Amino acid sequence: MASSMNIESGTMSDDHHDKGSKSNKKKPINWPLLLLNAAFMAIGVIGGPLLSRLYFLHGGGRKWVNTFTQSAGFPILFAPLFFLYLRHRSNPQSTHFFMESKLFVASAIIGVFVGLDNFLYTLGLSYLPVSTSSILYATQLAFIAVFARIIVRQKFTPFTINSVVLMTLGSVLLGLRTSGDRPAGVTGKGYLFGFFLTLGSAGLIGLVWPCVELCYAKATRVLNFTVVLQFQLNVAAFASIVSFIAMIANKDFQAMQRESREYGLGQTMYVVVLVGGAVVWQFSFLGGLGVIFCVGSLLNGILSAVLLPMTEIAAVFAYHEKFTGEKGMALALCLWGFTSYFYGEYQTNKKAKALTKEQADDQYS
Repeated sequence: MASSMNIESGTMSDDHHDKGSKSNKKKPINWPLLLLNAAFMAIGVIGGPLLSRLYFLHGGGRKWVNTFTQSAGFPILFAPLFFLYLRHRSNPQSTHFFMESKLFVASAIIGVFVGLDNFLYTLGLSYLPVSTSSILYATQLAFIAVFARIIVRQKFTPFTINSVVLMTLGSVLLGLRTSGDRPAGVTGKGYLFGFFLTLGSAGLIGLVWPCVELCYAKATRVLNFTVVLQFQLNVAAFASIVSFIAMIANKDFQAMQRESREYGLGQTMYVVVLVGGAVVWQFSFLGGLGVIFCVGSLLNGILSAVLLPMTEIAAVFAYHEKFTGEKGMALALCLWGFTSYFYGEYQTNKKAKALTKEQADDQYS
């Protein structure tokens, strides 16, 4: 797959960081790689919350266990890394394979924050329907936009601002009515608690993604998708360590045996839900890091924001959750914002190509 998808070609060389290249030029987009990572995101963003909620719906109640599944699927990354390592060994012109030490340290620190973010999200999801949680989590786009502006100097266009405003308004709509889709057994205070936990989770991940983009930009050596895989593996490993330590402190391992016996769908499905969730969530984070590598953190936020309402629709069909007027309006605003962003990108790229052509004509005239 690596050769057919031209994975190694999406690189940022040292020249990218030279003064001469600090112009406004964008690196070429590796479209096959971008589409592959967008597909990974779609699998994770839509399937992850559904499996996490399924755990709670049928008797699961260990918050740190569910949090652990959101990062514990990282061992599946060893398979593509092993394949890429063999290809690296067979190429005499290859130099470095492993990521540099500063990326290792940065990914470890980011992993700790991702572990905390996963817990905030899981705790919020235990009080909210998937459909509500998914649209609330879409507010990460607004946080990403703000932090990307501060951390990586992301340029805003009127279309970008319009997109952020529309998607944020769609999420805020859900906070205006706390009784229309409250799950059974959840009080009004519990609903609001879950509401603000989910917003806090969106804010924290909104800080994490621009930090990842900054780490990529500060890389000294050539940055390719092999390094992105290593970066994700390290992030997920340290996020899992955070959850693992909390599970030991909370005595979750002893409780899991009893919980699996009493699980509403049976012991086998208990394992399937947890393992399946671990794999699906890993696709989400891997896709997110890949999108940042290909384009940037803001596009990652845009894709998350447009995919999360798709989760809402899936939850309505899978769990028969109410599709209220507020949810319908929020979904429409998110889709409108998504369209606005990509139309703005189309116009920007069109102008950039025209300017490049004009400069080339002037040079040869």
